[in-house]
Amino acid sequence: MVKERAIGLIWLTAASVATLTVFFILLFLLRDALPVFETVGIVEFVFGETWNPTGATPSYGAWPLIVGTLLVTLGAVAIAVPLGIGSAVCLAELAPPRVKAVVKPAIELLAGIPSVVYGFFGLVILTDWLRISFDVPSGESWLAGSILLGIMALPTIVSVSEDALSTVPRAYREGSLALGATRWQTISRVLVPSALSGITAAVILGLGRAIGETMAVMMVTGNAAIIPDPITNVLSPVRTLTGTLGIEMGEVAVGSLHYHALFGVAVVLLVITLVVNLAALWIMARIRAGQGAAFPGADRRQVKRVLSVIAVLAAAAVIFAVLPPVPALAVLLVAAAVSLARNHVSPATAEKIAFSTLWAAIGIVLFILGIILLFIVVNGLPALSWEFLTQAPRDLGRAGGIFPAIVGTLCLVGGAILFALPIGIGAAVYLTEYTRSGRVTALIRSGIDLLNGMPSIVFGLFGFTFLVLFLNFGVSLLAGMVTLGLMILPTVIRTTEEALKTVPMAIREGSLALGATRWQTIRQVVLPPALPGILTGTILSIGRAAGETAPILFTAVVFSKRFLPTSVFEPVMALPYHLFILTTNVPGAETNQYGTALVLLILVVGIYAAAIALRNHYQKNVRW
Repeated sequence: MVKERAIGLIWLTAASVATLTVFFILLFLLRDALPVFETVGIVEFVFGETWNPTGATPSYGAWPLIVGTLLVTLGAVAIAVPLGIGSAVCLAELAPPRVKAVVKPAIELLAGIPSVVYGFFGLVILTDWLRISFDVPSGESWLAGSILLGIMALPTIVSVSEDALSTVPRAYREGSLALGATRWQTISRVLVPSALSGITAAVILGLGRAIGETMAVMMVTGNAAIIPDPITNVLSPVRTLTGTLGIEMGEVAVGSLHYHALFGVAVVLLVITLVVNLAALWIMARIRAGQGAAFPGADRRQVKRVLSVIAVLAAAAVIFAVLPPVPALAVLLVAAAVSLARNHVSPATAEKIAFSTLWAAIGIVLFILGIILLFIVVNGLPALSWEFLTQAPRDLGRAGGIFPAIVGTLCLVGGAILFALPIGIGAAVYLTEYTRSGRVTALIRSGIDLLNGMPSIVFGLFGFTFLVLFLNFGVSLLAGMVTLGLMILPTVIRTTEEALKTVPMAIREGSLALGATRWQTIRQVVLPPALPGILTGTILSIGRAAGETAPILFTAVVFSKRFLPTSVFEPVMALPYHLFILTTNVPGAETNQYGTALVLLILVVGIYAAAIALRNHYQKNVRW
């Protein structure tokens, strides 16, 4: 009995780590932000119109950064939502099973591409295309950031929306068809409204992904702390909250007012992401409570009308921003005429038009994926050689190889997994096997959800102030391991918890009825069949840790190092950071840029592909 209690206490401690981490992150961010709030004032800091902390008269107004973040995010949502929802509807309702089995994992692979690779693609291809297409001096702009973040938010919106559509009861579909509705009428008037809450949650989660992104926006938005004039000028450079942290944190003097102002920016970013995540959690809770109907009756119709108005206004703003006034007005008039005439189009014709549009949406998504992969692979293959993979960099990365960066990345990932895996599995075991609903459980779950939604740059700042400075680890491999471990901890907990829930309760009851203790049942009966799910979560965590740059930016990495680390207290090279510096600071290193991007892409996408294959294999073979 004593042993059982001791084991339960250990798992409770593991489960509390996520909540304690959230508490410490808030504590350290607020502690370091407090001086700027006291000196400048919270209102002046948030709504001040000038951000110039290095000027002769320093100014600490974060409003241009907040506006830049919101503009880039809204643009990303305007691009990602129609493509994402259209692709999800097509996958859920139109695609044959064999097509769906190939296309859905392909879209999910978009999530596996590291953000720094997206940024590299955006900086080299997208900004150049915008510069030529719109005849502007530079393509680094709000529009470039929105397009790139829109692409990055697509997998989340597609995956969650498709899941929401798939959970709509089959009877809804059959009832509508039995009453004589066409397939399109059934989809648009029965299935999509029934899954509206899940689709809304998908959009909010995609929104959170866009707000928290650092490296990609830092590479393509121009990083000018100004508010576009006019506000609809999508070709104006902007700077985001995350971009400001990424650019200025590495150069600021610790303890200066500028240093504290950056933590103030982090607090503002954290508040925005917490609001978005809490909204998503509320909607998901309504979904669970209402079995897929978070907005019943009149509420649902009201939400639908509000979303429609927002979509129309967003589309009009984008059209007027991109096109001159006369063509923009013509496009809107044509759209209005089509909208008015739709009631006079036969259901069969409307269905053909709608299905063509849905297939076009998924075609665009796959085209984007193909272009990014083709660009990296075709340009990166010539750089790959035995020398490139096994030697240290020379001439600031223009020559030599990336061996220390590969080893450094593997060390960081290995250490992060060693840190997160036992804690994550222990927390999941406690939440699944040792506790029921209650205040403590709700607090722990809220901590895990909030930790999961935090921007990666916030983990980097916390690692810097807590591990590097407060615990005096210095910029080191150990600080990077722990920071990455904390970042992937929610993924390990969630995937392990889901894997444990798939084991039927009757298996546990049978074991207990035969006289086994609770821990014996968990260790010998529950954990073995859940192992594939735990392994999948571990692989996904490895992929995420290997592709992240922001958390290790201030905690673990250096650009160039000829020798491998001999201690966990030494800094290391890492592939994402090496690619970022090569792309943004080293002219004449194009060959090694492409080669580094390809190696990083193979590493991370290969890990994600293994996780998807493993999931599909066990979904087919596990039967209870």
